[in-house]
Amino acid sequence: MTTPASAVPEHPSAFPPPVTGRCPLGGDASRVPLSGPGFHTEPHKVHRTMRAEHGPVVPVELPGGIPAWLVIGYRELHQVTTDGELFPRDVGLWNQWGNIPEDWPLLPMVGRPMSSIYFTAGAEHRRHAAMVGQALEEVEHFELRTQCEELADRLVDGFCHRGTADLIADFAVPLPVLVLALLLGFPDEEGPLIAEVLRDLADGGPGAQEAHLRFGEHMGRLLAARRAAPGTDVTSRMLAHAGEFTDEEYVLDLMAITAAGHLTTADWIGNSLRLMLTDDQFAVALTGGRHSVAEAMNEVLWEEAPTQILAGRWAARDTRLADRNIRAGDMLLLGLGAANSDPHIRQHLATAQSPSGRSGNSAHLAFSHGEYRCPFPAQEIAEIIARTGIEVLLDRLPDLELAVPVPELVRRQSAFLRGMTALPVSFAPVRPTGDLP
Repeated sequence: MTTPASAVPEHPSAFPPPVTGRCPLGGDASRVPLSGPGFHTEPHKVHRTMRAEHGPVVPVELPGGIPAWLVIGYRELHQVTTDGELFPRDVGLWNQWGNIPEDWPLLPMVGRPMSSIYFTAGAEHRRHAAMVGQALEEVEHFELRTQCEELADRLVDGFCHRGTADLIADFAVPLPVLVLALLLGFPDEEGPLIAEVLRDLADGGPGAQEAHLRFGEHMGRLLAARRAAPGTDVTSRMLAHAGEFTDEEYVLDLMAITAAGHLTTADWIGNSLRLMLTDDQFAVALTGGRHSVAEAMNEVLWEEAPTQILAGRWAARDTRLADRNIRAGDMLLLGLGAANSDPHIRQHLATAQSPSGRSGNSAHLAFSHGEYRCPFPAQEIAEIIARTGIEVLLDRLPDLELAVPVPELVRRQSAFLRGMTALPVSFAPVRPTGDLP
């Protein structure tokens, strides 16, 4: 067995050593850089421009001049995610390994060849998915809702007496990580530490690599603790699954569950609250309209999906997608947010009953699609956390108002993830529940 520290995978020696130079296609002027303020402030405008100039499959450039294809057409993205043989999620096929620096900031997000639910394909992926899926399916939903209510109340108690709050830092970010820590078997005090690690990791900045190492160390310690003292948590159920997995595989799957579930759920909460605070169509949710909360959350999955771009798929052989020649080993990024705004799908969804054309419609690609999409039990858990948290917050503080002008709200500086850096609000101060008779 490996020690917790060694459970964090190293760069595989089977691949050429990384270099710091640009790849041959890195200077191609036709490639669109996946950076800039437009992705943060007006992503829909960026997507429309991309679609007009390049069509549904866009040649893009990642940091360091690394080329890739961004799939922004709904039909094309559906095709890529449905055909797991032609476009597997197998990073080992990537034809750019010789051009990737060891400290490339997106490496933790794109991944290395490793045995986990997120970075495997075919039968190996299904082996991991069976273990993780069973462990998540056994989460009891009524109990989860009760735990979410208690944790949400605890967070609201921390600021309700002030009359002001930042709903991102004070509520949306800590709630999912506290719930996930409880589900996985972490003690409460480790929740904020894991949230900090995941934030550094997701932003893809200079600290991403070091954050990835710390993340693996947290999971290694959790694995050792649950092996020594099994409980009723997800980690213990994974260890009890009928199948042979190494410590490294367990750690990588735990990292995948936590990373996929934390910031995306936090952004789902934050983006939904922002919508309800700024859009008259959903303002009724602020006065206790629970059905409207569900509608606002669904609208966010269409318009402000937490995961805007997902890495990735790799072409198993030379092929064509739309009018593009895709080479074997090329990386395709899934433009989930852009695909949801594809005019071809919008015209089919518009109805006289719903101005947005999406009320109750879950044909969005916010959770991706196909064999490698977010497992359904994980989607259910995320929905319970987000909806329960929002309902508790609105029940406790029904007079929430945005404390700054809408133009002052700032999005996270990421083309891959869409969320708020802060959401300042004001309300009439109330007593914490612990102070009530």
